[in-house]
Amino acid sequence: MHSTSVTPAGNDLPDTDINIARRIAAGDLDALRLLMRRYNQTLYRTARSILRDDAEAEDAVQEAYLLAYQAMGGFRGDAKLSTWLVRIVANEAIGRARKRSRRAEIIGLNGQTQQNGETAEATMNEASPEQPEGAALRAETRRLIEAKIDLLPDSFRAVFVLRAVEEMTVEETAACLSIPPATVRTRYFRARGLLREALAREIDVSFDDAFAFAGERCDRIVAGVLARLKDSQAPDA
Repeated sequence: MHSTSVTPAGNDLPDTDINIARRIAAGDLDALRLLMRRYNQTLYRTARSILRDDAEAEDAVQEAYLLAYQAMGGFRGDAKLSTWLVRIVANEAIGRARKRSRRAEIIGLNGQTQQNGETAEATMNEASPEQPEGAALRAETRRLIEAKIDLLPDSFRAVFVLRAVEEMTVEETAACLSIPPATVRTRYFRARGLLREALAREIDVSFDDAFAFAGERCDRIVAGVLARLKDSQAPDA
């Protein structure tokens, strides 16, 4: 997540954010394809941290890429291209979450509200499944981590995924979610505490495997975006 460039294919793909944006804005689908390959996992994890649904997160990522493609000509490099993309997918996911459950309390990215902290803490302290043995230990630990992340309060969950899973800095997370750095620090500290209480030592060993991004899902998102662009650019019959 710390890189801001796409590795060139041969010598024909510039590796700066501005040049990548210009190529994509000019309709270069090869540049778009490489961009999606690089940032698919980050955007998927962001969307899923908000929606808690694999299929809907995939849809949100595809829609975010299409929105980014349409707006790419306006990218000026004021922020990292990756940060710009995460903002788009976060907004798309939040919009979907609001439509899905108007009456439910969802992420208040611009507020300081402590959302049912005591209730969430009680939920996190519920009995966890028995620890697996042998070769299944790591897979089971990862499943537990993902399940416990899903149980975090909404305002904590997106911050935790970007900071711990994606390893963004406080400043990058704040920029992506449009909240103050101090709020990022507070929410991340609280989320980490809840998870540590629920998972103890296991949490530190399996961050890298949380919400593993399978090649099939990556291929599906790339193919879906390119297919929709092809349809939208086809001349009217």
